[in-house]
Amino acid sequence: MKVLIVHCHPEPKSFNAALTDTAIETLEHAGHEVLVSDLYAEEFEPVEGPGRYATRREPSYFQALDEQRWHYEGDALAADVSREIARLKWAQTVIFQFPLWWHGVPAMLKGWFDRVFVYGGLYTGSRRFDRGPLSGRRALCSVTTGAPEATFGPLGRSGDIATLMWPLHCSLYYVGLSVLVPQLTYGVQGGGLSYQQEAGFRAHLEKEKMRWATRVQTLSEERPIPMSGWADWNEAGVLKNDHPLRWRI
Repeated sequence: MKVLIVHCHPEPKSFNAALTDTAIETLEHAGHEVLVSDLYAEEFEPVEGPGRYATRREPSYFQALDEQRWHYEGDALAADVSREIARLKWAQTVIFQFPLWWHGVPAMLKGWFDRVFVYGGLYTGSRRFDRGPLSGRRALCSVTTGAPEATFGPLGRSGDIATLMWPLHCSLYYVGLSVLVPQLTYGVQGGGLSYQQEAGFRAHLEKEKMRWATRVQTLSEERPIPMSGWADWNEAGVLKNDHPLRWRI
């Protein structure tokens, strides 16, 4: 299996880094190939805009999608974007390792989506969802949170984790990736809190690393989250009346 890990955390000694290292060690020990996109270490530029293009299709008015498609078709994308696209096309499984910040992905990772999922290359109007260019590949989000698990339930103060993860899962599926159930590691703070030095907290982190290592060993056997596709929707893009999921609404 060829695995790309998109790692997004600014601190090399963070628990997110430890989880990435755990995945690398476990996968390589099992004979899999691993590449890592360390967005902070590689100084990925996350902000899309006119300054990202040395030449412009339309100099007088910036249209991100038009510029992306024009530069993709002309093999003229920025080097960091071309590198990430090549890695995605190489991979069979993509792991996204990041902390949950403000109920979503860090800005660096959001910018990676903005710039790397280029229009005309990784999706078009007719090449999306189960027809997306990355179909046949799988994606998994490994996410750490600060608050405990109980607060991320449907009635929890931190927000329902399934609802919080949906926009990201939808974006991954949008380019054709099959999405696996996320790996959620709760109760991990960013650092600097006194209780983190306590033995119980350290034991919690070690247990979570072992849980992650165990799961990584069987990723190839997992089935993705069921998603509806083009055959399931009517002309308005809504589930057909006879679709089995209709009973849940």
